[in-house]
Amino acid sequence: MTRPVRIGVQLQPQHAPNYGLIRDAVLRAEDAGVDIVFNWDHFFPLTGDPNGAHFECWTMLGAVAEQTERVELGALVTGGGYRNPDLLADMARTVDHISDGRLILGIGAGWFQRDYDEYGYEFGSAGTRLDLLKRHLARIDARLKKLNPQPTRDIPILIGGGGEKKTLPLVAQYADIWHTFADLDVLAHKNRVLAQHCATVGTDEEHIERSVQWPGAEQAVALHEAGVTLFTVGIGGPDYDLGEVRRAINWRDEINPEPVGGLA
Repeated sequence: MTRPVRIGVQLQPQHAPNYGLIRDAVLRAEDAGVDIVFNWDHFFPLTGDPNGAHFECWTMLGAVAEQTERVELGALVTGGGYRNPDLLADMARTVDHISDGRLILGIGAGWFQRDYDEYGYEFGSAGTRLDLLKRHLARIDARLKKLNPQPTRDIPILIGGGGEKKTLPLVAQYADIWHTFADLDVLAHKNRVLAQHCATVGTDEEHIERSVQWPGAEQAVALHEAGVTLFTVGIGGPDYDLGEVRRAINWRDEINPEPVGGLA
């Protein structure tokens, strides 16, 4: 499968003392030509002042869905243990409808212990969080099939993580997009592991889009040659400077034979 390169921006909802700054950044990002606007699903800043300004993920996605017209949107990624999975499926279906079919359901096992501790969730271990994610993905899949009205499309599932024994099997079974922080050498290895898991469950590995954080144009070339087609630039508040986003978009437009029109 030949996919165009896509550029996402992760507007990290931290250090913006009022939501208007994020609303403005969303509009500027869409106008600049990004393909996807992501946020993240944390409850506190991950950099800078740990008690600085911060906003919640999914209520924000509803607002982003309403204010935009073209971009896809989603969390990079939803914390798998924060919400009842049937409720999360319903939330995703609702944002899918608000956006006229532009939602990507990004999800992972979660890792930031403070989110769990302060909001009353059990942190457990990496293994127990991944086991919970496995159960939740099955429930999300089942609930999406029962909802009335149905989603406007088969909502793309993005799974973040790179564990070979627990995460990659879930990617093979459920994901349309796999987001990883692996470098070029590790990515090549994990691609082979993912291919084995796909063969086990009968998934065409070419169906799964590869996604990484934007590493700069020089490194992006090699990653693209290795199969990555989704690159996301992360930026935080309060300024939400889109300079690097524009550089990534310019690189995308040099690589792609024609403008991107959505998920391939």
